[in-house]
Amino acid sequence: MAFLSVGNIRIRGMAACVPQHTESNRDYDWISEKERELLIKTTGIESRRIVQNGMCTSDMCYESAKQLLDHFNTDRAEVEVLIFVSQSPDYILPATSIILQDRLGLPKSTMAFDIQLGCSGYLYGLSVITNLMSSGNFKKGLLLAGDVSSFSQSKKDKSTYPIFGDAGTATLLEYDPSAEKINFNLQSDGSGYKAIMISDGGLRNPYTSESEVMKEQEPGIIKNKRNLILDGIEVFNFSLREAPQNAQALMKHLGTSTEDYDYFIFHQANKIMNESIRKKLKLPAEKVPYSLETFGNTSSASIPLTIVTQLQNKTLNSTSLFLSAFGVGLSWGSASLHVKDMVCLPLIEL
Repeated sequence: MAFLSVGNIRIRGMAACVPQHTESNRDYDWISEKERELLIKTTGIESRRIVQNGMCTSDMCYESAKQLLDHFNTDRAEVEVLIFVSQSPDYILPATSIILQDRLGLPKSTMAFDIQLGCSGYLYGLSVITNLMSSGNFKKGLLLAGDVSSFSQSKKDKSTYPIFGDAGTATLLEYDPSAEKINFNLQSDGSGYKAIMISDGGLRNPYTSESEVMKEQEPGIIKNKRNLILDGIEVFNFSLREAPQNAQALMKHLGTSTEDYDYFIFHQANKIMNESIRKKLKLPAEKVPYSLETFGNTSSASIPLTIVTQLQNKTLNSTSLFLSAFGVGLSWGSASLHVKDMVCLPLIEL
């Protein structure tokens, strides 16, 4: 198990941004009304926010970061590290984080880089930035996580199109020797990489005219090689097999139990999957908030988006959180943290 323990870091606040445009799954006319009702019942997803007019993940992360920096009246010169976690960057190159450093008015002394991860990306990004900052060399840092998953969807693919939504988030961290340790358990299994993937457009399978040809894979699923492939059964089995085990291993390693945590924040995959994990861990429903009903699966943004939208009115001045993420890669992990006076800012609609 890849256990990590990081001290001296305080999460000051979180912010999240979603597109104004809403698409309801009740209006998804590619499938029948009966199928729509079953889809909503099993996934728990009523609607999603979808970008319009060329909006990028970085635009939503920028707005989230700006809101955080302005709220705390943060001197931009004090932000010394920025990490952008996404599988929908602005360009193949340069790294989107470098562009965001300039857009946000951060100094040229800022370290900035991208991490290309989806579902588990927030946890991996959090582990990296906290480790970089824990020595005290960096006093403040920004973790930006989000995705525009809709760019890779075929509207004629009932297995993916009604599931994914778009969002961008920001987390402001600062060096604090009095902060309690943040603990992680991170894992991966590349043998399952084909379960969630976009096959064409990289160096392994370069883009060609054939990449755009729409083909029927099975009834209700018509897509091309630039569209997302999702093996739902494989992902469900993997998540139910690995996520609870990973969480239990971390709690055992720390000598804690489910009763020691106020909230369990899961990656928002779909309701039937998440509820199966919740029940396997024997968690009470009131400890497991959801955001997927109105935002869908927002990939790397899902954990911070859930915290911002569902815990905004909760008292987070001394709160124990347990985070769990699983998906593309295949990769998965969990984190245990205690937050004090953490601020969740109002949701931005762009």
